[in-house]
Amino acid sequence: MTENSYSFSSNHPPLPPTTEEARLAWLRLLRSRRVGPTTFWRLLSEHGCAQAALAELPAIASAAGVSEYHTCPEGVVLAEIKAARLYGARAVFAGEPGYPTLLADIPDAPPMLWVAGDVAALTRPSVALVGARNASSLGGRMAKSLAKELGKEGFVVVSGLARGIDTAAHQAALEGGTVAVMAGGVDILYPSENTRLAQDIRNNGGALISEQPMGMQPHARHFPARNRIVSGMSAATVVVEAAVKSGSLITARAALDQGREVLAVPGHPFDARAGGCNMLIRDGARLVRGADDVIEAVGTAVQPMQADLDLPIISAPPPEQRSLRETAVLHGAILSRLGPSPVPEDQLIRDLGASSGEVTPLLTDLELDGHIQRRPGGMLTRI
Repeated sequence: MTENSYSFSSNHPPLPPTTEEARLAWLRLLRSRRVGPTTFWRLLSEHGCAQAALAELPAIASAAGVSEYHTCPEGVVLAEIKAARLYGARAVFAGEPGYPTLLADIPDAPPMLWVAGDVAALTRPSVALVGARNASSLGGRMAKSLAKELGKEGFVVVSGLARGIDTAAHQAALEGGTVAVMAGGVDILYPSENTRLAQDIRNNGGALISEQPMGMQPHARHFPARNRIVSGMSAATVVVEAAVKSGSLITARAALDQGREVLAVPGHPFDARAGGCNMLIRDGARLVRGADDVIEAVGTAVQPMQADLDLPIISAPPPEQRSLRETAVLHGAILSRLGPSPVPEDQLIRDLGASSGEVTPLLTDLELDGHIQRRPGGMLTRI
């Protein structure tokens, strides 16, 4: 079967690419300008295959007001594949054995991941542990305790390889297996002080993963996108320490949007690093005293049967019915109504005359692209 023979509908999610030509086309489409995961899946749905979508992209861009648009050259993708091979990373496309089952369920699932390490770690039951970069000694001890106990119970610990809580969680989970989701390329170890830890993860049955191109330096806009993968591939997200305004709360919000469990470790009211956790608990997150509370929330880890890994169909969501031109128009309408002064999200939705279900995913797209910023109290500003 070639990629051209694939058909797509809300009842039959797309199959992964099965030929080298199809894999190149998927990667070229994904690396083309203004094509993120959501747009990628919509293009695949509308045009039947990546090759057809690539052929239509310049016309689509022109209709949306983007002039002189060019798709990603094949040479760029071939160079990325060569860099991955030299680093010892392999590509896992959505729908292939090894792609995280839970991750395939989120609306903006990455079409592919670069994986350095043991791909099998991505198929095991997992729990995300995230928290403050400037973690307290007590917070670090709690993260290590949770990671170690969850590993003993068969869970892979997922985090972002950042300083503080992430580092503590990865270190304690080495024996049981841990996955580090990178904000930049899988070969760009950030922060550099965790280079040894990253190597230990690879050497101990864990994995480093990223949806970004090889060699991509992490930028601010990449971290919220990274966080949705951390929560998306995990049955639950546990926040160990977090300030009221922190990246860990972005991960928690992504987990809630994805329908996953959110848990938090309480802290002293006078400690700013506990403010975010206490707020999550106030708003309904489960309180965590130890690993038993996490296991009670998600159940006992069950190792997947090998037969399950051979299923080629992914559990992708139904594609959006709105065309790319309509999406571009709505993006413009949103940005035209926002400025440096905060605007309530519900007021913006009313002004647009659209439903929350239509607008909310686009707000997430614009936030990840760095065009808008969410502020406390449901407020939005344009950057």
